[in-house]
Amino acid sequence: MRLSLAILAVILLSGMPAAAAKKKPAPAKPAVLPNTGVAQHWLKSMTPAERAAQLLMIHFYGDAPNAKSKAYKQYVAAVRDLRVGGLIVLNRVQNGIVQRADPYQMAAFLNRMQKLAKTPLIVGGDFERGASMRMTSTTQFPHLMAYGAANDLEATFQLGKATAREARAMGVQWVFAPDADVNNNPDNPVINTRSFSENPQVVAAHVKAFLEGAKSDPKVHVLTTVKHFPGHGDTATDTHLGLGVVTASKERMEQVELVPFKAAIEAGVDGVMSAHLHVPAYESEKLPATVSKNILTTLLREELGFKGIAVTDAMNMQGLTSQFPAGESAVRALEAGADLLLVPANAQESVRAILAAVKSGRLTQKRVDASVLKILNAKVHVGLNKKKLVDVETLSDEIDSPEDEESAQHVAEKALTLVKNEGALLPLRNPGGSCHYILSAGRFSTQGRDLADQLRAGLRGAKVQLLDPQLPQEEFGQLAQAAAACETVVVEAYVTASASQGNVVLSGNYPAFVEKLLAGGRPVVLVAFGNPYLLRTYPNAPAYLATYTTVAPSETAVVKALAGELTVDGKLPVTIPGLAEYGFGLKMERSR
Repeated sequence: MRLSLAILAVILLSGMPAAAAKKKPAPAKPAVLPNTGVAQHWLKSMTPAERAAQLLMIHFYGDAPNAKSKAYKQYVAAVRDLRVGGLIVLNRVQNGIVQRADPYQMAAFLNRMQKLAKTPLIVGGDFERGASMRMTSTTQFPHLMAYGAANDLEATFQLGKATAREARAMGVQWVFAPDADVNNNPDNPVINTRSFSENPQVVAAHVKAFLEGAKSDPKVHVLTTVKHFPGHGDTATDTHLGLGVVTASKERMEQVELVPFKAAIEAGVDGVMSAHLHVPAYESEKLPATVSKNILTTLLREELGFKGIAVTDAMNMQGLTSQFPAGESAVRALEAGADLLLVPANAQESVRAILAAVKSGRLTQKRVDASVLKILNAKVHVGLNKKKLVDVETLSDEIDSPEDEESAQHVAEKALTLVKNEGALLPLRNPGGSCHYILSAGRFSTQGRDLADQLRAGLRGAKVQLLDPQLPQEEFGQLAQAAAACETVVVEAYVTASASQGNVVLSGNYPAFVEKLLAGGRPVVLVAFGNPYLLRTYPNAPAYLATYTTVAPSETAVVKALAGELTVDGKLPVTIPGLAEYGFGLKMERSR
């Protein structure tokens, strides 16, 4: 295992595509789980309606609602009465701010649901950067693009291993990660830093390392899933808001988008998640891949040889609902070759539609049962027939470990990439004479609060302002005027891809404020927490530092870099068009 990662690391560092090192592709490992007597027994005990419901994974928010509440009663109806196959934890968004779930509340809720379920529920989570993507009190691993910039496959292996351990400790058996998209479109509003790189070979190597890590502990069994097939990296549309289109040719798809998915299938990934994208190279009708037989069966099953579980992306996204109602989309996805229907827009309507399709002959019971048996065998594979409840007392021993924290900090520091440094502005010659303007996501956001404290503690004398994009223009004007007294102006901007946001740019009155600072005559350092392409909007910034992530370890890394306490030598895993090529990065030696 370690040898394979070391070899891949050498390949990537040398700049040679990983595929070039292989004379002959290794035979694909079977992803299909063997049929078991337990799964067969479960199947035989189910009515047609219960079988259809097993194909559904509905969402929950990780909290523990009161048993008398409307929300709790709705879960009882779905789990005990409708008998859905599983749950997936999502986050609520309030005032534009993501509300992450508490591990202990979620564990308690899942235990109650498992006790209600006739057949054990399988629980999923989009843990792309560890459980912290959805949960509090867990290690804040950086976004995947930071791993691409750090170029450390061993660290990605450890991310996969830690993700599996954290997931199982909280009652999650199915990890909908890693992201296998190749982000080669700088305007992509929803993938962006969720991707390792624009280089398909680099993405493939990290995907494989993550999968190997997730499967490395024989005592921790999880299912893994790559997404978003056949590749969501080259579109400027957020499929939460509408149908995206990838216009690449088959040849380009083969050379770029499909490379990481092929690597994942070789590595034995359990699931492949479809995208709500129209890909004309494979589907002539204007259909999302999720309901395209040409993509989910002909391409994924027959050409790529995938035998595992085909998972839809969330079926309540407008990239799908804009074309089909809930029931019709469920039937079409099954016709196309999907097995698991994730977050249906209406669970009951979906079950009714599947039953009606079987009755009319549009679907056969054999076809439905084939997918149900895959889900049931997956439940047996992760041991739900033996243990389905979470051990709440030992939960704290499995999450947020010191070793994981150290790994996350290592990646955050190694990923830092200095793209511009005119006049050798970095490291700061006189940190105490610098002025820092932290551009948080909004007044209700917690982003930047810890950074502000660290800047004040680490750069004694520096002036630090935590800002809100909705501040009046007059107030921003006054701040810009005051910046004339600063020796160096540092702008720390938080800009990340987010579902249903539609873009990855500075919001509110921030853009005009940054332009005023750049025109103010004082040297400006721009630090991008998240979107590395931000430099395209402000190409005249004298100095530019990219982090690829917004997590706490990256904030610590930036403060150390500004103070000269850290050597910076990360390399861009993407191209910043017209400004910096893929693989570019200036080296900044530590000065203190």
